[in-house]
Amino acid sequence: MTKILIKNAQIVNEGKTFKGDVRVVDGVIDKIATSIQAEDEQVIEAEGKHLLPGLIDDQVHFREPGLTEKANIETESRAAVSGGVTSFMEMPNTKPPTVTIEKLEEKYSIAERTSLANYSFYIGASNDNLEEVLKADPKNVCGIKVFMGSSTGNMLVDNEETLGNLFKNAQMIIASHCEDDPMIAENLERYKEKYGEDIPMECHPEIRSAEACYSSSSKAIALAEKHGARLHILHISTAKELELFRNDIPLKDKKITAEACVHHMWFSDEDYKEKGAFIKWNPAVKTKEDGAGILQGVLNDKIDVIATDHAPHTLAEKSNKYLSAPSGGPLVQHSLQVLMDFHKQGKISLEKIVEKACHNPAILFDVEKRGYIREGYWADLVLVDLNAPQKVDKSNLNYKCGWSPFEGHTFSSSITHTIVSGHLAYENGTFHESVKGKRLTFSR
Repeated sequence: MTKILIKNAQIVNEGKTFKGDVRVVDGVIDKIATSIQAEDEQVIEAEGKHLLPGLIDDQVHFREPGLTEKANIETESRAAVSGGVTSFMEMPNTKPPTVTIEKLEEKYSIAERTSLANYSFYIGASNDNLEEVLKADPKNVCGIKVFMGSSTGNMLVDNEETLGNLFKNAQMIIASHCEDDPMIAENLERYKEKYGEDIPMECHPEIRSAEACYSSSSKAIALAEKHGARLHILHISTAKELELFRNDIPLKDKKITAEACVHHMWFSDEDYKEKGAFIKWNPAVKTKEDGAGILQGVLNDKIDVIATDHAPHTLAEKSNKYLSAPSGGPLVQHSLQVLMDFHKQGKISLEKIVEKACHNPAILFDVEKRGYIREGYWADLVLVDLNAPQKVDKSNLNYKCGWSPFEGHTFSSSITHTIVSGHLAYENGTFHESVKGKRLTFSR
């Protein structure tokens, strides 16, 4: 029997912060109280630290199978755990893409053997696999991913009839990447005419424009409303898109929800000159006003969850010029530290961080017994020292790709301990990998 006792933590949970102890027995939170007498448990002294539920990241790309020169489930789950992310939902644009039940279960099998974090995987929609998508079991698959914008391989869904049938028949969340591909293609041609093959990196948010995002998001929402589908729009990158979402009803009653990613709130178009391709993402990082608007959307509940869109590429790939450098970057190790910096700057409360990164993903996806510090729930927990600065450099990165857009920045806080399904998986820079994470299940 595995027992852990966390003593004297500042517990942040369900809108409150209070000092207390938490006892974990066989993977589950057994007791929460002001004081719990130690018996035969492994004791973690948490005086001066904050105890949060483990983060649930609803959008990551761990690149396995087929793209493992960039990352794999083992390496990126370790990076996640070292950053306080205890559960992830991973995207289907691997090689081959995850567009069949067989390929989906192959990924679950890899994760069962290698993932230090808890895991789930989206099945991907394409123009010709609707029947296969509808076979996915809503109780043990997080959702359906639809690229209504550029993607790799056969994953751009642009057939109107296919989209209509998907939105009409889906029995689980449809998570959508929304950018208007024809608008982007037109913009790109215009910039090629102007610059040839040497387009400046700072043109990225003009090519993958705010208008392209708004157009595609609007179409997706109209489709969802027409068919009564459950739609989750990923990585909102513009302030204007916020007008498309509601904040006058509880999350559990919303049919259309939105996600913000940390990089769209942290970086702006002013950073392209220094960071170049290392902050090239799709959708693009846009203006400071967009970033501030997205954060405001988090605060006023038009945006429901915070995630990363963690999507690593190799240094060699990212060293190319604009047209050849791929979009995406590693984020999952530092997302909680980003949010803690925002907290230190007075931009967001600890309670709101926990609501958006822990509680709300659990509500939105109907995750069973996770996302909260509650007796009887799985013990997914993270201890944060708000007064232990950490500078990001290559020596302390856990990503396989070996780089970070935050290199050189000193975060104001550090993650000291991460408990995954009751197992102490990470402790002051050391991983304990004898026990792996568990497959997420959903009460649908």
